[in-house]
Amino acid sequence: MLEKINQTISFLKSKGISDPCAGIVLGTGLGGLVSQIQNKIEISYSDIPNFPLSTVPGHAGKLIFGDFGNKKVIAMQGRFHFYEGYPIENIVFPVRVMKYLGVKHLFLSNASGGINPDFMVGDIMIITDHISFLPNPLVGPNDERIGPRFPDMSNAYDDDLIALAEKVASDLGIQTRKGIYLATSGPTFETPAEYKHFRTIGADAVGMSTVPEVITARHMGLSCFAVSIISDLGVEGKIEYVTHEMVQKAAAASESKMTAIMTRLIGQI
Repeated sequence: MLEKINQTISFLKSKGISDPCAGIVLGTGLGGLVSQIQNKIEISYSDIPNFPLSTVPGHAGKLIFGDFGNKKVIAMQGRFHFYEGYPIENIVFPVRVMKYLGVKHLFLSNASGGINPDFMVGDIMIITDHISFLPNPLVGPNDERIGPRFPDMSNAYDDDLIALAEKVASDLGIQTRKGIYLATSGPTFETPAEYKHFRTIGADAVGMSTVPEVITARHMGLSCFAVSIISDLGVEGKIEYVTHEMVQKAAAASESKMTAIMTRLIGQI
């Protein structure tokens, strides 16, 4: 694996990408944040050695490097998902590349279904923990040069970054929620019985991404901060017909608030 990582890094450095302090992974309908990145270098995933291709609408499939929040960042405008048919280790490969380019902190976003009855469509939920129904990306032989066999996950979502984000949001006058994110394989949206089960076991929101990337980041010692934009509701009595296009639209409506928080947060790390 390290050989593939080094091959990809050599290519990216030849394009002028080097020493970002933060990595950003943008979810469904949330790719507009890259418009705030200055002095950009953009590379399509299709041109990057060993990168998968993003096949989902709302995921542009570009790697962006530049200045954001007074810091050098590298951003994925579109991520990869297990339901696209990729092996789980391929889905998280870009996170490993970010680490070896110099990233110290990983920031992630997603659009998710709210299952906490107090949530509303458009809410921004700061993720404090997760429950995973996805394959673990660390299953298989472990390369000790990359990370330990048994990484600790007691602080998967960095407490200090969460506290700083809450202060930033308060200063900006943006209301946020906090909660536990549950990841499923998708691509089907959940049934009412599944929503009820997920709520019973402690989840506040459900989606189809993020957790494998966080596990991989923690394996390599990166601190993580993640937010969900609540794009639909899986609350008993409020469940309605939902499509991917509806999720994209709802996520985009709250994207400016998320971008404001991320910009200020990354600027202060």
